[in-house]
Amino acid sequence: MPDPKPAVREPRTRAARGGRDLVTLGIAFAAIVLFVATAGMVLPGIVASISHGGSPPDVVLTNALLLNIALIMLGWHRYKGLTGEIEAHRRSEREARRLADYDDLTGCLNRRSLAAELEAMLAKGAGKNRALAAIAIDLDNFKQVNDLNGHAVGDAVLRTTAERFRHILPEGASLARLGGDEFVCVLRYDLDRPERVDMLATRLVEQVARPVVHNDIAVDITISIGIASSVHVGADTNQSPAQDLMHKADIAMYHAKKKGKNRFYWFEPPMENELRFRNELEAGIRRGIQKGEFLPYYEQQIDLDTGELIGFEMLARWDSPEMGMLGPEIFIPVAEEIGVIAELSEMLIEQAFMDAREWDPKLTLSVNISPVQMRDPWFAQKILKLLVRQRFPANRLEIEITETCLHENIGLVRSMITSLRNQGVKISLDDFGTGYSSLSQLRSLPFDRLKIDRSFIRELTNEEQSRKLVEAIVSMSDGLKLPITAEGIENEDVLNALKRWGKMKGQGYHYGRPEPAAKVLERLATNGRVAVAGSAEIAEVPANGQDDTASGGSEAGSRAV
Repeated sequence: MPDPKPAVREPRTRAARGGRDLVTLGIAFAAIVLFVATAGMVLPGIVASISHGGSPPDVVLTNALLLNIALIMLGWHRYKGLTGEIEAHRRSEREARRLADYDDLTGCLNRRSLAAELEAMLAKGAGKNRALAAIAIDLDNFKQVNDLNGHAVGDAVLRTTAERFRHILPEGASLARLGGDEFVCVLRYDLDRPERVDMLATRLVEQVARPVVHNDIAVDITISIGIASSVHVGADTNQSPAQDLMHKADIAMYHAKKKGKNRFYWFEPPMENELRFRNELEAGIRRGIQKGEFLPYYEQQIDLDTGELIGFEMLARWDSPEMGMLGPEIFIPVAEEIGVIAELSEMLIEQAFMDAREWDPKLTLSVNISPVQMRDPWFAQKILKLLVRQRFPANRLEIEITETCLHENIGLVRSMITSLRNQGVKISLDDFGTGYSSLSQLRSLPFDRLKIDRSFIRELTNEEQSRKLVEAIVSMSDGLKLPITAEGIENEDVLNALKRWGKMKGQGYHYGRPEPAAKVLERLATNGRVAVAGSAEIAEVPANGQDDTASGGSEAGSRAV
């Protein structure tokens, strides 16, 4: 603990200074009294001496008068100085209170002052048939704004956003910035008119969505909002009423993020269980990575023309001790959000390289890459390093990226694609048809393959719209000279429909479910498709990226890893 003596010494110093000031003012007051008395005796003598040539006034009295004048001037100077010190002290106190209660960047209340204000508002009550609404607001993907544009732009976004909030919020509402990109506003509302809070939240979402321009850089942002009412605050909690209200607003806000962001939700009790599960999932993912619970599974890829097995796509599975075997749709989005997707993906890819070395060298390996990984400028180097470390030929690897990657940083994506292709790795555009890829992007980016999303393939024989769309994609790929992989082939009818459009690669449950490495190796051994004992894999990364498979490539990443 710090030494308490300075805290004691300061009041004593202040008291001593105050005592000296009182003495000084007392002396000045006494000097004024003496001046009046002395001047009455000295000044008439001075006037008479000057005008009539009489004897000069008494020297002692004259000196006393001059001394009184000096003392009066000293007192006045000290009075002015004391007044200035008091005003400076008051200004310092006001600034200290401002810094203690307000966020310096945005001018909003800070976390500490909001907690005190919210507790006071809850204790006072909202009034008859009224309640308090806590609105938790979080800027979506704000870290990406900082990473791509710098903290100066990020600060400008926060200031502009706070100003927009202030213009929209009604009189009497409190606005606070809790830190980072988190804001909270608290207001009273009529329990019979909750739709007014809905209208307010809608305006917040719409107004913040306008671009923020700073130094000719335009930044598009969205927000996720969670709303909780004081009627939800219960006694069955260890938290204070204010903490409980804020906790529930946070839960609703995270629910809004999970549902797609750029929207708002009111708190509902089931959301609390969802958040608890989410927290357990996050902790489980982190533990699972350390304990090696994530496994690569492999789905067959077939040449539709010949029926020959030409490769596998690696798909991630989580063998959780608590929840059993989980698919990527459960844990990949969470891994992306908590920042462990790169570690998870690279771990699975390296294991897949080790597994695939035991296969027939003609078989390719496809892996999916998360858009989050494509923001890493060192991604291509990391993949090449894994290839060298595991002595896996680059021309057997195909990396799959989604259309989402093309809209975040097209220059960086182009650079990484080019770097990988120069070493022999093939690149495919995954889930084609579900995003917003333009023809100019397909022409300018060096893709080796298009993968038609499974949602179109599944309905190929049932929906005319899906059939026309797939036909258009096939026609376009022919024009661009890009081979195709069809995902989601689940029956013979779909397979026959695809065969009519010519040579392509396909995969789906019609050919079997994804299997672990041991099952795949067993299947390959039965068909004589394993690596020859003693054969050496290529240790070097090839210098060029020529495709040596007639049926066209493979895919990379790790489907949802």
